[in-house]
Amino acid sequence: MRDNQVEWSAGRPRGDVQASTRGNEPGVLFVVATPIGNLDDITFRAVDVLKKVDFIACEDTRRSRILLEKFLISAKLISLHRFTERKKADKIIQRLVRGESCALICDAGTPAVSDPGVLLVNEAHNAGIKVVPIPGASSVMAALSASGIDCSTFVFRGFIPRKVGERLAFFEDIRQDPRPAVMFESPKRVAASLRTAHETLGVRQIVLARELTKVHEEILRGSAAHIVEELTRRESVQGEICVIVGPGAPQSVEVDAHQAVRELMQQGFKGKGLAHEAQQRYGIKKSIAYKTFLELSRAKET
Repeated sequence: MRDNQVEWSAGRPRGDVQASTRGNEPGVLFVVATPIGNLDDITFRAVDVLKKVDFIACEDTRRSRILLEKFLISAKLISLHRFTERKKADKIIQRLVRGESCALICDAGTPAVSDPGVLLVNEAHNAGIKVVPIPGASSVMAALSASGIDCSTFVFRGFIPRKVGERLAFFEDIRQDPRPAVMFESPKRVAASLRTAHETLGVRQIVLARELTKVHEEILRGSAAHIVEELTRRESVQGEICVIVGPGAPQSVEVDAHQAVRELMQQGFKGKGLAHEAQQRYGIKKSIAYKTFLELSRAKET
């Protein structure tokens, strides 16, 4: 038993909460990951830290209180969202300097990654406060792991821009980068964003992960056009959404062109209109699409 205790102690960062250090030395800022949906995904270490800190800085006290009540955590909550972070960060740093310990959490997942907390963490470092990450659930990593896409290397793009022009430039940057890209989007705007992705990325693979770890968890795979078609059949789209754009690997234009042009012909497209649609929808050069259309048309006549 003693050996186990020694091993456990050695595996824990020295910053883990043991008791209040108020008045002796600066406290510790813990950056604690919380579940992205299923509350049972929280780690033992996260619960332990949340129970022992002097106070918890959270994005939304109402949402965080649900988590705390489930695990019988009684630490005091203070709100720290993007509108108040700059104002409240100084006060939190002052309390940390006096020896209090604080856990930083967000509504779901890991704080300070497309969520409030970056300013506070930076100020803590500048003030000489020890910052300890408590890892856990991540919607990005969960989506990547279940996508079937080789993500040995990838780029995280944050939230897709709302404005049309910025959104177009956003996906144009992705088109020029062969690495898989991960991003967040609102359910209200996801169809519009995927249409823009379709215009710029053609048939590049898309994975849409929705409501991960929750009751209505769903993973859709296909081209942007295919996923938009699926979403538009529904009365509404709800939940947290993570979008993954697959790698920009070179594809066989000849095979893709024949398959794509044949599908467009079945949908009633022809001639230059078909060539334009093939370029917009699949990224096939107009000249190749038009030539393929003529070949298939002649073959159909004979």
